Amino acid sequence: MLELPASFILLSGGVGSIAGALLFGTLADKHGRKPMLISATALCAVSAGALTLVPEGNWVIFSLLRIFVGAGLGGVGSIQLVILSELTPSTLRVKLLGWPLIFPSVGTMIAAFTTASLIAALGLLPLFLCLPFALLMPESPRWLIVHGRPEQARRSIALLAGVPVDAVPAHSEAIPQQTSASLRELYRRPGRFWLTVIAWLTISTVGYGVYLWGPTITSLLLNVSVGTAAKYFVGISVAGLLGRALFSVLPAMIGRVWSGRLLGFAIAVTLGAAALLHDAFVGPLPWFVVMLALGAIFYDGGYCTLAPYATEVFPTRLAARGSGLAQSANGLGKIIGPLCLALIAGSNDLVSAKATEAAIQPAFLFLAACGAMLGLAFARLLFAHSLIAAAMAAKQLADSDRRFVRNCPLPHVESVKGMRCNVCHGTPKQIGQSPWHAAKPRPPSAT
Repeated sequence: MLELPASFILLSGGVGSIAGALLFGTLADKHGRKPMLISATALCAVSAGALTLVPEGNWVIFSLLRIFVGAGLGGVGSIQLVILSELTPSTLRVKLLGWPLIFPSVGTMIAAFTTASLIAALGLLPLFLCLPFALLMPESPRWLIVHGRPEQARRSIALLAGVPVDAVPAHSEAIPQQTSASLRELYRRPGRFWLTVIAWLTISTVGYGVYLWGPTITSLLLNVSVGTAAKYFVGISVAGLLGRALFSVLPAMIGRVWSGRLLGFAIAVTLGAAALLHDAFVGPLPWFVVMLALGAIFYDGGYCTLAPYATEVFPTRLAARGSGLAQSANGLGKIIGPLCLALIAGSNDLVSAKATEAAIQPAFLFLAACGAMLGLAFARLLFAHSLIAAAMAAKQLADSDRRFVRNCPLPHVESVKGMRCNVCHGTPKQIGQSPWHAAKPRPPSAT
């Protein structure tokens, strides 16, 4: 049985992020990106600052505050990339949206060198951003247009472009106001729903599993203290930071789907090698640590591919809810990753993980399987994209046939090789070898 206080403190942040991502995502689609981003930021900052006031040993209050911190973080995570996506020109979106996700890794590295009380106090700093957000940040023009507010959208565009409102052209067509969708509508396209859930759940399970249990297992393998083993993870965190930079650039070259396939299968290979060769060394360095560092390029860097993708596959009126779905799966991974590794290792403490060498191989093969599942999800998506492209090509071909047929007064039936239309003289080859355009044979003339 899990040790309740320590385990609940650890899991409470994930529970809060699940609820907060869905709640703030829903409210952002209904009431706007800007007010909900400010509200989530304030909730996270106030709750984090309040942690410094909790009496020592009162784990119940501490856990409740961590739930609110997680809810605020989940809300910020579900909205920030949505509004950035909607404020960024489409020509720059793929190139720019991954870069903001580098800063959480920098913050994690800074936190590793500070005390717990200082970290909580620093959590108050985002509160000072709320006033500049309220005064300077425009609302998303896309959200305003979808909700039937074209004039406010013009003012937002003018503020972003630094031009007078009169310089922004007005919409010439009436824009019907879109009704707010429920969470159930996220499942209207099950493939899109499950890709989002599987991608975020698997990469989060891997990332949090490695970063929580990695120092303990490294300590066990090298027979050093956990503090000494944690120094290896500074290098692994640097590798993750480089990975985030890589996957901020790579999608602009090969696309997000191919990037998703690459990071999923690379996670499977690197963590599989770490599991199978955990007792080997590459010179003075343990193979296990080397593979974790290589894997961090993908299981940490991959967030820069997945986070923008979640905002792009859902329409504007569902974008915040879709991003909230992704962050909820992320929060679930924070729980499942450490919990599954604890069950595999036979440990009852998720914080001070106690593992045996016999548990290393099955635990990291489990994480490698999560990576393979992520790669297969994107491979299936690529196959689906191919089918859709083929169907669209067939439809375009059929449409061209219909346009061609409408220009000819004669009836057209299935073609026979060598036949020509008696009026327009078109042949199957001339119209893309379509089987639908040919002349109906003329009836024999009466003699």
